[in-house]
Amino acid sequence: MRAVVQRVSEAFVEVEGEVVGRIGLGLLVLLGVGQKDTQEDVHYLARKIVHLRIFPDAMGKMNLSLLDVGGEVLLVSQFTLYADTRKGHRPSFVQAAPPEVGRRLYEAAIEAFLAQGVHVETGVYGAHMRVHLVNDGPVTLLLDSEDRLKPR
Repeated sequence: MRAVVQRVSEAFVEVEGEVVGRIGLGLLVLLGVGQKDTQEDVHYLARKIVHLRIFPDAMGKMNLSLLDVGGEVLLVSQFTLYADTRKGHRPSFVQAAPPEVGRRLYEAAIEAFLAQGVHVETGVYGAHMRVHLVNDGPVTLLLDSEDRLKPR
């Protein structure tokens, strides 16, 4: 499972001109589900994201987590995080999970964030969306659940 995590002062997502999810201070999480992903990947990434110390403390150092600052999550599905661009000019998405699996694990991710006491707003799975954000910092991180399996 892959995530692009952006610290934001505000973000919202539109579908067909209608705002379907909006947050203030928090994290915009673009989430891609891969062929081999499981519930374990969901829980690993949700825990990791919620506890990332990427918000500034009183001294301006990135030392506080989403929970520490009472931030929110805007969770947006994005299968294109599994694009393979090594060959040719048209990306291949064969490593992305099939839509029914992607939807199930995306919904599990929503529940995993909620279970940690985080307010979650969402996009619409499978819809064409317009995502608006004010990236604060800017702070943008790439996370991959496979990284937990690699030795250091």
